[in-house]
Amino acid sequence: MFKRNRRLRETKYIRDLVRETVLTPSDFIFPIFVVEGENIKEEISSMPGNYHFSLDRLHEIIQEVEGACVRGVILFGLPDHKDEVGCGAYDKNGIIQRAVKKIRTISKDLVIITDVCMCEYTSHGHCGILDGTKVDNDKSLKYIAEIALSHAEAGADIVAPSDMMDGHVAAIRELLDSNGYKDVLIMAYSAKYSSAFYGPFREAANSTPQFGDRKSYQMDPANIREAMREIDADIEEGADIIMVKPALSYLDVVRWARDRHDVPVAAYSVSGEFAMVKAAAKMGFIDEKAIAMEMHLSMKRAGADMIITYYAINLCKWLKE
Repeated sequence: MFKRNRRLRETKYIRDLVRETVLTPSDFIFPIFVVEGENIKEEISSMPGNYHFSLDRLHEIIQEVEGACVRGVILFGLPDHKDEVGCGAYDKNGIIQRAVKKIRTISKDLVIITDVCMCEYTSHGHCGILDGTKVDNDKSLKYIAEIALSHAEAGADIVAPSDMMDGHVAAIRELLDSNGYKDVLIMAYSAKYSSAFYGPFREAANSTPQFGDRKSYQMDPANIREAMREIDADIEEGADIIMVKPALSYLDVVRWARDRHDVPVAAYSVSGEFAMVKAAAKMGFIDEKAIAMEMHLSMKRAGADMIITYYAINLCKWLKE
C-alpha cells in the first residue's frame, strides 16, 4: 500500500492542525533609523515604507510598532558628526543613547536592542579603529565595549555588536558586568557575511566605507564551518543570542547553528531582501504578501527563534487577517 500523505492536506482546518511551523508577532524585531534634527520623517528611497526619524517623531513609529504587537526594535543611529574614532558612537549624549531614553518614556515594555558598531560614526566608514588602511582588531575592542556600555547606561535591554572584531563579546561582557549591567543581554552578529544584500542599508545608515571593503572582517559567503567557529567563540565569550546575517541566502547557516547550539538564534532579513521583494511587487511580478510570508516562514523553519525584518509591522498585520 502506498502512503496517502495528501489526507493531511485535504482541508484548511486539517492543514492548520498539522502545521509544523507557525509565525507569530513575537517572532519579529523591527529596525529603526534615528537621525539628528527636528520634525524629520524621511522615506528611505531604496526601502519603501521605512524612514529616518528624528527623536521628536519617534513616538509615531513606536506606537505603530506596539499597535502591530511587534515585541522589539533594533536601533541604528545617524550622527551629525563623524571622526576617525567614531566618538559619537560612545557619547553618552549621542543619537542612540538619547533615542533609547526617549523610547523608554514612550514604552516600558518594548524590548530595545541597539546596534553596536562604529561604521555610521567613523569618517572612513569602517567598523573599527584604523592602523593605516587596516582595521586594528585589538585597539577597536575598547571602543566597541564603551559603545555597548553607553547603550546599557541609557537603558537598552540588549546590545548587538555587529563589527565582527575577534574578542568583542568578551570585551563587552567584562565591561558591562564590571559596571553593574550583568542583566543586559548580548545579541552577537556571530555569522555576519560580507554580502551584496546590504546595499540599501548603506544608504539608510550612511555607512559606506570610504575606501576598500569589509571582507577582512566580515565573513566569506562561501564558508559555513568558519561560521560555526565564530558562533562557538561568541557563545564561549558570553553571547546570550547569536545571529546569522543575511537570512534568506544563509538558511543553511541558520540550520547548522540551530542544530549545534541550544541558545536563541536570530536571523536578520536584510535590506536587499526587502528591497527586491518591494521592487518585484511594484512591477506586478509577484504577490508581495505571499512572498514575504513564505520568506519569513522559511527562516523560522530553518531554526530562527527571532527575525529582524523591515517587514515586521506588515507581517504582524497580515497575521491578524
